[in-house]
Amino acid sequence: MPLNAGFTYVTPVQVGGQSVLDFLAARYRHSSVDTWAQRLARGEVEVDGRTVQGPELLRPGQTLKWHRPPWQEEAAPLHFDLLHEDEALLAVHKPSGLPTLPGGGFLEHTLLALVRARFPGASPLHRLGRGTSGAVLFARTGQAGAALSRAWREGQVRKVYRALACGVAPQDKVEITTPIGPVPHSRLGAVYAASLAGKASRSLATVAERRTDSTLYDVEIFTGRPHQIRIHLASVGQPLVGDPLYGPGGQPLSNLPGLPGDLGYWLHAHTLAFVHPLSGQALTLTAPPPPELTPG
Repeated sequence: MPLNAGFTYVTPVQVGGQSVLDFLAARYRHSSVDTWAQRLARGEVEVDGRTVQGPELLRPGQTLKWHRPPWQEEAAPLHFDLLHEDEALLAVHKPSGLPTLPGGGFLEHTLLALVRARFPGASPLHRLGRGTSGAVLFARTGQAGAALSRAWREGQVRKVYRALACGVAPQDKVEITTPIGPVPHSRLGAVYAASLAGKASRSLATVAERRTDSTLYDVEIFTGRPHQIRIHLASVGQPLVGDPLYGPGGQPLSNLPGLPGDLGYWLHAHTLAFVHPLSGQALTLTAPPPPELTPG
């Protein structure tokens, strides 16, 4: 598999007093102190245009850059289906396993890179988790992007997901308002989960089908918190089938703590409904779910 083109990560320094090495190791815990020391020794890090070795003390207002050399990205499905195209916007069907945006070691193996290779300048209006399949909306003009972003903030975009949850639901419909915020995580320091100190969140889960030991839900979300559906269904005792991160109660699993980007769960962005920013017409876009998320 070929290497990508490499990437430069830019980080503004807001609080001074730390050495470059300590700053990097504390801020980016995915790599050890020894790994950052090796990168510094190879000349991959600079501050305000000057290559640094690690012991230099940082000052507020400086800019740190890590020039990451080309690397081999993890395999991902490098395709998408087009759901809608006009001069103002695109809607595409993202497969499970493909990240929406760069991050976590992914750069070119992302939906953003694939879409922009075909539609230069397209900008995503939201993101789906790597393991989540379904509809993603892109703006093609600044005017469309501003109008749709405003509609998103004001709750004028209807978002319905299909989710497969553990256990057989006793009720046909449940409204979930569990607050969501950062909680401790043994490998990352913190992840989003159910938290009394978190932000208000609201989902409405309606049974689409009851199965032997699971429930297929249609879930409409009215807020856009990170991992909202995964956390909300787990918080009412029905985590998603195969979810490696969240267990009952909406908290991270403690025995084998997964990561937010891990795969295995079943979640699909099924429907987006909104008013077209140019025509003013109501538009409903639907991404066909996989067989596992289709009622029998």
